[in-house]
Amino acid sequence: MKIAVLVSGSGTNLQTLINQLHEDTTSGIEIAVVISDRSKAYALTRAKHADIPTQIVKAQDYNNRIDFDAEISRHIDNYAIDLIVLAGFMKLFQPPFVRKYRNRIINVHPSLLPAFPGANAVSDTLAYGVKYTGVTVHFVDEDIDTGPIIAQKTVPVFDTDDEESLHNRIQIEEHKLFPEVIRWYAQDTLKVEGRRVIKVSPDI
Repeated sequence: MKIAVLVSGSGTNLQTLINQLHEDTTSGIEIAVVISDRSKAYALTRAKHADIPTQIVKAQDYNNRIDFDAEISRHIDNYAIDLIVLAGFMKLFQPPFVRKYRNRIINVHPSLLPAFPGANAVSDTLAYGVKYTGVTVHFVDEDIDTGPIIAQKTVPVFDTDDEESLHNRIQIEEHKLFPEVIRWYAQDTLKVEGRRVIKVSPDI
């Protein structure tokens, strides 16, 4: 299975996917391309170290977001991608893009959705004072962090936590759950029924 990983930042989740999936010859999963909307994202350096092709698509280079999405779509189709993986990609796709790749885009989010969607999930978690947060891997739909939930993992919130310490503990669980979910997808064990994602036995 070929995946495209879309990134905007340092690429810690990308590195996990490289280590656990791309470089594992038994996984059957290849990161065919890494696409970033930021030319200085360190994730691009990680990809190049692993000899993975990279593409840079900046929103400001296009007249509108539809055209931006269309350029990303062109790369995805050129590489014959089976699954689009958002790993810290900080842009929201427009509805035509989501409809084209329905149930073929997954995202990892640092909270137990539907709690604390958006870009400030960790700081929002601390501000609200909850005792547990976690990680959610979900399919992407037309809104922000509202797509069908595939899997979640809880993480305790300690009284001594600040944003950095909590985020670091959440990332530990992200690095376990995200590649596992991608393996499930590659094994064709995920069935979407409305808002529910059911894990089924692989076809024999």
